[in-house]
Amino acid sequence: MTIEILKTLFNRDLNKLKSEIDSYSNESKIWHIEKTISNSGGNLCLHLIGNLNTYIGSQIGNTNYIRNRELEFSDKFVPKSTLIAQIDATIVVINSIFNQLTDEDLNQEHPYLVFESKTSVAFLLLHLTTHLAYHLGQINYHRRLLDN
Repeated sequence: MTIEILKTLFNRDLNKLKSEIDSYSNESKIWHIEKTISNSGGNLCLHLIGNLNTYIGSQIGNTNYIRNRELEFSDKFVPKSTLIAQIDATIVVINSIFNQLTDEDLNQEHPYLVFESKTSVAFLLLHLTTHLAYHLGQINYHRRLLDN
């Protein structure tokens, strides 16, 4: 696995996230929940931003990002333009960190316990790509289902 592959996947999906958020025709629908849909597209977007800035930004890149996970799911009505700006800032952070990583770094043990046992940096990064893709799909479905 190479750094370039991971960087390409994160950039592709973060740019798609930006496109999904921007594609809501009714900005208030970004925050809409209904029946058993408990997470809005906006809250999933905030969650992805917090997740990536924590695990890649803070823990791998040693940024000063401090996560407020509860706010990712409770904050409402953040303007679409702010969400897009936060996605753009996350892209910059991720690219900066990936530009400094080596393939040898991927084989190192991740310094924090994220799962039941310690993992390699590569394992965590692969997990984060699938986590991003999973929630990206939910946001796409949320937008198409509720934004009409």
